[in-house]
Amino acid sequence: MDALDVMANLQNVFPYYQAIFSADEHCVIGYEVLGRYQSETGVVSLGPFFRDETIPEEFRLEVDELVTKKALDYFLSLDDYTLLIFLNRDVNLLMLDRAESFLQLLLQYETRGLSLERVVLEINEHHFKGDLQQLSHLLTYIRTYGIKIAVDNIGEHSSNLERIGLLSPDILKIDLQQLRTTSMYQAYQDVIYSISLLARKIGATLLYEDIETSFQLQYAWRNGGRYYQGYYLAKPSAELVPRDMLKERLRQECHHFIQQEKKKLETLYRISEQFQKRLATLLAKYNKKVSNFDELISLLANELNDVCFRIYVCDEDGFQKSANMFKRNDRWELQPQYYMKNWSWRPYFLENIIRMRSRKRGILSDLYADIETGETIRTYSYPIDDQHYLFIDLSYSYLFEHDAHY
Repeated sequence: MDALDVMANLQNVFPYYQAIFSADEHCVIGYEVLGRYQSETGVVSLGPFFRDETIPEEFRLEVDELVTKKALDYFLSLDDYTLLIFLNRDVNLLMLDRAESFLQLLLQYETRGLSLERVVLEINEHHFKGDLQQLSHLLTYIRTYGIKIAVDNIGEHSSNLERIGLLSPDILKIDLQQLRTTSMYQAYQDVIYSISLLARKIGATLLYEDIETSFQLQYAWRNGGRYYQGYYLAKPSAELVPRDMLKERLRQECHHFIQQEKKKLETLYRISEQFQKRLATLLAKYNKKVSNFDELISLLANELNDVCFRIYVCDEDGFQKSANMFKRNDRWELQPQYYMKNWSWRPYFLENIIRMRSRKRGILSDLYADIETGETIRTYSYPIDDQHYLFIDLSYSYLFEHDAHY
């Protein structure tokens, strides 16, 4: 796209709108404003124009302002005064005048009836080249007008969560494009988990974008997404879509997701109950026949050969009171070097100890990657007595066979 052609034909510049749907109401809650240009060959995106740093800043600012004005004029002509309006801004251009021109433009529209609480300023922090502390101060100032802040393309960059946390945005936009890459799936899962923890800590809402399949929508729903956006739901258009356009479809899909999730949870509950009964029987059988925990886990290894690859015992403070019983090449071996290692630093370790002690029941963990083997596993923990706890690492093959691998 030739920048001079765009500047010479500003009458061909106009906004498109892509709907954003909510998980709680299953309706449209807002739109992202996107720049478009009517070329001789058809409508093209202005995204490359805005991202091209070889194009003079004043050109990009002028076109951005033109798109914004046309969009705000359109929103003011509507009867719906609650829709959120997502406005993209190059964060480096925004910092040139400390967002003064951007705010002045919005204040002009506020006098015409636009509530600034409907405006969401969307930035890409990853592209920012300046002082992050200054940007943080600027965003805090912008918020005083009621404007919300969204940081986008978070799924693409997993290394800048500390920077994002400093900016404390209201909305985190997670790009689901990488979810289509099977080889990246587990690493991506870890990134999303970290982002969801950050969002919870700073009180931000998760918005999943680039949703192009039902699977991606289900992934967004399962991973704390309140807002959804993508071609699977609605493509960008020059007109707004009916607010309840997908209400029935989203309710049906959500019902399907709920049924699948309930089935998964019931499976995990059933597995946990089976282990509860199985271990209660085994411990009653062997507890009085052994003189130490190494003997106990050796006997249990033979009984549990079909389900696990590691067994050990810890006390309530996380100190290992046995060796590891570890299965290598279908043979069990005792690993005494693990005796008295401490695992209290692991997430949820002490919390789970307290839960087991108070409920007198075992616990099946979430999926996680084993430190030593790299295998995706779950651990079943079981209280031997008030001070000692059995840990059984379940193999992926067992989990897969019992539909507990996801």
